[in-house]
Amino acid sequence: MASWGQTHKVEIADVLPTGRRISSPIFQTALGSAYCGDSLRLLQTRPLSARQGQVQLVFTSPPFPLNTKKSYGNLQGEDYIKWFAKFAPLLRKMVTDDGSIVIEIGNAWLPGEPVMSTHVLEAFLRFLKKGGLHLCQEFIWYNPARLPSPVEWVNKERIRVKDAFTRIWWMSPTTRPKADNRNVLREYSPSMKRLIETGKYNPGPRPSQHLIGTDSFKADNGGAIPSNVGGAESLPTLDATLTPKAFTRWIAEADNLLKVANTVSSDDYRTFCLAQGAPVHPARMPRTLVEFFLRLLTDEGDVVLDPFAGSNTTGAVAESFGRQWISVEADWIYAAHSIGRFNPDTLTTTCDEIAVADLPRHINYPATHDAAASSSSDATPLVTS
Repeated sequence: MASWGQTHKVEIADVLPTGRRISSPIFQTALGSAYCGDSLRLLQTRPLSARQGQVQLVFTSPPFPLNTKKSYGNLQGEDYIKWFAKFAPLLRKMVTDDGSIVIEIGNAWLPGEPVMSTHVLEAFLRFLKKGGLHLCQEFIWYNPARLPSPVEWVNKERIRVKDAFTRIWWMSPTTRPKADNRNVLREYSPSMKRLIETGKYNPGPRPSQHLIGTDSFKADNGGAIPSNVGGAESLPTLDATLTPKAFTRWIAEADNLLKVANTVSSDDYRTFCLAQGAPVHPARMPRTLVEFFLRLLTDEGDVVLDPFAGSNTTGAVAESFGRQWISVEADWIYAAHSIGRFNPDTLTTTCDEIAVADLPRHINYPATHDAAASSSSDATPLVTS
């Protein structure tokens, strides 16, 4: 299998030349295209507007309205709300009639105060209204490895607790978008496996007013249906005595939690960037999170769009699952180095600022062979536009 640094090398320009057409991809595979530029502009160019009505899933994480400026860019306050809302009609045009728009976004705090900002919620509501979209479901992404923040209120004054989740909004122009939760079933918990095996449980009414039938839990449906937060029902109550045995049981049964610890520090993308001497994107999307929504909302061959691609996790996961993909990232360094997420053999074209080449293959010749005459030539270009 081809790989960067072993079978192929790449040279990436420090900057894009002024005046370059943003509507030309910076690299492509047989399944997808990566663009570099402002999403608001690119979504209205001919190549992308030609894909209107063809995208089955928009999956993205835009910059958050943080008080501290980040290297990947972010606005605050009303400026953020207005900017975010501009994408609603554009993305609505891109998706199919039964398509989905899934947006992950973090929380924000008011400057200098230990209270949360409502700008994220206001931005979402305006986006929803301006796009004429329905909120199909809200998800919570719990990140147990997230550092304590805001530092001033959590670590210094100790008057708040750690902010450890972000919201994920699933929207669609229809109330019944294409979706199938059978594609994202979780493995049954040990207790559920025992229940199915023995068929022994207490049927009848529950305090929640649900009626459990005599055959409700006897069928093996291939796995448990995940919830939008999941595992919450198995969390021990605050007034419960949490014994080691109870904790072990909770760990075993809390397998529906949409829980992703974004701490991968040795993935191929990071290794590629370090080898190139390039900065690693500081807010990378976990592959498992992309995979969950890709499985839930798309089929093989469907088109997936990420207008704030960052390091292009969305495109790479879509590629691995046989989906077509379109990615847009404004920062050239991040956009160009996202090529490291792809097998070099899958590349079909690159722009002039990205030069991919085969590495020489070293051959051990017999001692009598004229190795000098048969030595490998310098690296030869693989693909260019």
